[in-house]
Amino acid sequence: MEILNITFLSLRVSGTAVLIGSLIGIPIGTVLGFRRFKGKRTLMRFVDIMLKSIINTFMGLPPVAVGLAVYLLLTASGVLGWLGLLYTPTAMIITQVIMAVPIIIGVTMSAVGSVEKAVRERALSLGATEAQAAWLILREARMGVLTSIIVAFGAAISEVGGIMITGGNIRWWTRTLTTAIVVETELGNFAMAITLGAILLSTAFIINLALTIVQLKGAGR
Repeated sequence: MEILNITFLSLRVSGTAVLIGSLIGIPIGTVLGFRRFKGKRTLMRFVDIMLKSIINTFMGLPPVAVGLAVYLLLTASGVLGWLGLLYTPTAMIITQVIMAVPIIIGVTMSAVGSVEKAVRERALSLGATEAQAAWLILREARMGVLTSIIVAFGAAISEVGGIMITGGNIRWWTRTLTTAIVVETELGNFAMAITLGAILLSTAFIINLALTIVQLKGAGR
């Protein structure tokens, strides 16, 4: 029963975080991928480089640093301490959203940017509006967008440091697959740790299988 609780909580937290992250990251990534900061002015090129550098940096955010930042916000003396969210699944979701959004933005931006030039010019030459061209580009980049979601979910469900700080790893409440593996290993309950590890590994395999299928479908188009 506890294993099921841990597994379902892990899927619920990571799934919710990626869903919220997708609602935030896909529109931003689409806009950034579609709207290139082109021009002769050095400022435009500088803005383009800075934006991409910032996004790439945030894609590699250390989970423990994110967890610490969220902890400081939600602790009793923090800015959002009055919400009472620390050591709850909600705090864990917030932590994973912060980690998922840059990944989704970055991958979506690359996917949209890779098809932007040819598709946009062809669509505009046929009389399409900018909005219609943007929608067509997003459709062409849908495999890349789906990949961003899968990659973000894989990163979220395998994360341990950040959610351990903000969730507290409380049994039957905020204990996930990764944090449970840490605890069971420390306690010497290797059979339980191996079982949880097998579940996590199986989940990672399913995620990577889905990613591979998406990539093969994209290559076959």
